[in-house]
Formats: sequence, C-alpha cells, structure tokens
Amino acid sequence: MHVERRFTVHRPVEEVFTYFADFTTTQEWDPGTVTTTRLAGDGGLGTTWANTSEFLGRRVELVYETVTHRPPNEVELRGRNGRTTATDHLWFRADGGGTAVHYRATFDFSFPLKLVVPLVIRRRVEALADETVEQIRRSLG
Repeated sequence: MHVERRFTVHRPVEEVFTYFADFTTTQEWDPGTVTTTRLAGDGGLGTTWANTSEFLGRRVELVYETVTHRPPNEVELRGRNGRTTATDHLWFRADGGGTAVHYRATFDFSFPLKLVVPLVIRRRVEALADETVEQIRRSLG
C-alpha cells in the first residue's frame, strides 16, 4: 500500500534535501511521529534511526535506514519491525525560488496482516498524507 503527494515549498532544493535527509526532523513534519533519534552513521547512506510513532491509538516502533542518499535530489529511508516495512521516498527538484517535492510513503505488512490492514487503514493513511503535507509546509515556512 502506498500514498503519494506532490507539492512545492519556498526553500532552496539543497536546504530541503538536508532537512529531509536528517530523519530526526520527522518530529517536526510527521504528525504521527513521537520521537526519532539517530542510532548510527553520519546522516548519509547507511545511517540508522529509531522512530516511534502513534497511529490509530497504537505506538509503533521501527528502525529506519537511509538506503538512498543523492544530494540534493533524492533520499529514501526504509523502516522495519517484525510486522511492517515502511518506506519514505522523496525526490526534490528546484522550481523557481523553491523546491518541488514528490513524496511516496509505502507500507508493507507481513502475513496475515497484509490481507486485512490495508483495507482497514487506507482512508486514515490518505488523510495522514494530507496532514503531513500541511505540516511540512508549516515546518519549512
């Protein structure tokens, strides 16, 4: 299951890339994030992050890894726990004085969750994606 959003922010592409590559900023732009801390690495490829989020009243903990790091155009982080794999993939392109952002969040669930969970949470995930875009715009001014 995935959701995608495209939007523009009024900041230079290099600044936007740096902001998202530092996954601790999820505390500012992801409405579900409770906390994110860097576990290891310098923020580039292979860096790992511990993320705790709340979704539908439950706490979810994932360990993310930066799997793509191409400044200033692309960053991808993949989070895992025993039942879920979540991927945040972002592309950036200079657009006038700002940055065009393409954001894709993908969620994969283990069996038997993958049979039921997408049907149950699809609407909430779509709403959360819209909330995330608005929060990103507020965070980046």
